[in-house]
Amino acid sequence: MPRPVLTALTAALALASFGPVSTVHAQQPPPALLPPVQPRPIAPPDRPVTVTATRNEPTPLEFTMDKLARLTVPEGFTLSVMATGLGNARMMHVMPDGGIYLTRRQQGDVWYLKDVNNDGKIEAVERKQVAQNIKAAHGLDVKEGKLYVVGEKTVWVMTMAKDGTLSVPRVFADGFPDAGQHPARTIHWGPDGFLYATFGSTNNDAPTLNPEEATMLRINPAGQIREVFARGLRHTIGFGWHPVTKTLYGFDQGSDWHGDNIPPEEMNVILRGKNYGWPFCYGDKNPDPYVNVGNIPGKITKADYCAGTQGSTLNYTAHAAAIDAKFYTGTQFPAEFRNDAFVAYRGSWNRSEPSGYEIARVNFDAANKPTSITPFISGFVFEENGEWKQFGRVAGIAQYTDGSLLFTDDQSGVIYRVRYTGGN
Repeated sequence: MPRPVLTALTAALALASFGPVSTVHAQQPPPALLPPVQPRPIAPPDRPVTVTATRNEPTPLEFTMDKLARLTVPEGFTLSVMATGLGNARMMHVMPDGGIYLTRRQQGDVWYLKDVNNDGKIEAVERKQVAQNIKAAHGLDVKEGKLYVVGEKTVWVMTMAKDGTLSVPRVFADGFPDAGQHPARTIHWGPDGFLYATFGSTNNDAPTLNPEEATMLRINPAGQIREVFARGLRHTIGFGWHPVTKTLYGFDQGSDWHGDNIPPEEMNVILRGKNYGWPFCYGDKNPDPYVNVGNIPGKITKADYCAGTQGSTLNYTAHAAAIDAKFYTGTQFPAEFRNDAFVAYRGSWNRSEPSGYEIARVNFDAANKPTSITPFISGFVFEENGEWKQFGRVAGIAQYTDGSLLFTDDQSGVIYRVRYTGGN
């Protein structure tokens, strides 16, 4: 007997809650069917290609003063040695009073150098270590009395004293990608007051999961917020803004093991939000035949992917390995050099005939547009009795207080100085 009572009560509650039971739905036509799901298109495979690649590391030689005679400079210029015995000398920043901050990546420290007696040389007594224990210390810049140095995964900041000494390093920004294959990072404060930093890929020619790898980042003045400013940049260590146009240029290192001439080294105009194609494209949006098409996002063809990337502005010899770049704003050189750029190409290791091992000049025309890249100082690499040898891996470039040009050799720890003497 309880079961009918319970059934009646349930029906009454249903009517009270939802009103009379309706049969409208049963009388409506069935809903239209969704269109069938289309299969996702699969890009056709690349045609088979075979690469001939050469590992050719010229025999390294220690620098000695007699080797200066091997180096060639343009007519009217004189090359001298300002300092030796500096270890893994990499990037420099010249202060208005002639003091030079120098990073040493392998030693993880910063030195302060100053030619106190103005004899053109920096002796041992004119050097001092001012920071240490900065893993992979590399790029550096100065702003408002503070020195900023980027290491493997951290940007450090230190207060500078008049004698060049620094306060204890403190963290400005942290948590950047692992170093992997490319541990050298570079930083520069931009004209907009933001800090720009480049972080290379952890491998040779495959995309990675970390969105900050193979990029240029833009960091706010407090170091708390950052964005990926540009991506698809395998290893853009040298970059800077043209003094007149304020255009941002970067010099990217192409992939290894793709033959003697692919891919070329690139000079790019770096624009916000753009993709520069690595690892699938090189140069002027050219598909790289030696990269697996199956790794392309979206499963589109390599040609279609490259068409949507940013092409290079100028190209240079493959594997030359640009390390640093500086725009010349001084008056010590002839006027035609003003606002041109100088690039340190550290040198190849997997090309049958070595490339790089030189300082090159980027020529700009009267409209401040780059037109060519040409050797400026060369001779560090040479062939002797069928064997390639080299006595300098150029790295950092800086403009000295008198307008002469400085550059480092991180193999023998040398700082070179280039001056215009008019042939005298």
